[in-house]
Amino acid sequence: MNVSLFATCLTDTFYPRAAIATVKVLEHLGCHVDFPAEQTCCGQPMFNNGFEDESRELARQMVRVLEHSDYVVTPSGSCAAMIREHYEELLSDDHAYKYAISGLVAKTYEFVEFLVNVLRVDLKQMDVSWPGKVTYHYSCHLRGIGVTDEAVQLMEQIDGLQYVPMEKMDQCCGFGGTFAAKYPQISGAVVNDKVDCIAQTGAQTVISNDAGCTMNISGACRRQGQDAKFKTLAEVIAEGMGLLE
Repeated sequence: MNVSLFATCLTDTFYPRAAIATVKVLEHLGCHVDFPAEQTCCGQPMFNNGFEDESRELARQMVRVLEHSDYVVTPSGSCAAMIREHYEELLSDDHAYKYAISGLVAKTYEFVEFLVNVLRVDLKQMDVSWPGKVTYHYSCHLRGIGVTDEAVQLMEQIDGLQYVPMEKMDQCCGFGGTFAAKYPQISGAVVNDKVDCIAQTGAQTVISNDAGCTMNISGACRRQGQDAKFKTLAEVIAEGMGLLE
C-alpha cells in the first residue's frame, strides 16, 4: 500500500517528531511511505480569514502534488479537515480540478483514523507496550470529520497504558487559528479551563492529534506551571513498538 505523508506546516515546523513517528509506524505496518516535497500549506489560515483566492491556489497545488497518491495521511486533524470539508467547495467552479479534487478528498485521512478504518490495526496482536497514565484531547476538527473514539480504541490496545478521560474532553481548546489572537481573553479562558481539566486527571501525558491544539494547550500548561508532556498517538505507538526512543 502506497501512502503519501502530508506533514502540515505546524507539524513540520514545531513537531517534526510526530511526522517521523507517523512514517515509522506506517512503514512498520507494511505501507510504502513517500513525502512529496512540493506539498505546501493546505490553505486553512487564508481560508479562515476570508482570503479564498489565496487558499484556492494552495488547494490546486495540493491536488497537483497528491492526485496520484493511493492514500494521503496526516498527523494533524485540522489540515485533514480542511481538505475533506472545504476543498470541493473552494474548487467547485474549477472544472479542470473537479475530478481530481474529489479523489483527494476521498483518500485523505488523519493518522489514527487511517489505522483504525483503513488498516484495521489491532495493536494487541503486535505486543505494543507503553507504560504511563494519559488523557486525550478530542479536537474540534477531528470531530468535524467524524473521528471521535478511534484514538481511545487504539490506546486501549496498548499494554501498560492507562487512559483517564478528562472532564469536558470534547470542549474546544480555544485556539481556532487566528481566533486566539483576535479574541485573546475568550481563548485564554477556554484553554485555562482545559488545563484545569487535564490537571484533575493526574495524567503525566496528554495525547493530542492536532498540532494547533497541542501548541495552544501545552503553552497554557507551561504558563500555569503544569508539567504535563504532550505527544501524538503516533509517537506513543512508535515508542511502544520500539521505533522511537
